[in-house]
Amino acid sequence: MHIGVLRIYFRIFASRSLKEKRHVVRSIKDRIQGSFNVSVAEIGSQDVWNAGELGIAMIGSDHGYVSGAMEKIKSFVESNPAISVIEHDIEMR
Repeated sequence: MHIGVLRIYFRIFASRSLKEKRHVVRSIKDRIQGSFNVSVAEIGSQDVWNAGELGIAMIGSDHGYVSGAMEKIKSFVESNPAISVIEHDIEMR
């Protein structure tokens, strides 16, 4: 069993309130879950209106598959024009 964990910290460009931020973060979470069938949660910066932090987890039997999926998810999030990824970490166990 292999576990992949991706943490992404990002800046939100068009957000001027927590309500606008939550709309952007919810949209990103829903698109990740729908496209990759992984677990996604907002794990930090919840009271900051122009930044977000997501944790993404996946379990699989093939190390290469899980690692590749984490890289694809990172690229998927980075391609979103509404945000700028500041920092990311991938852990494999």
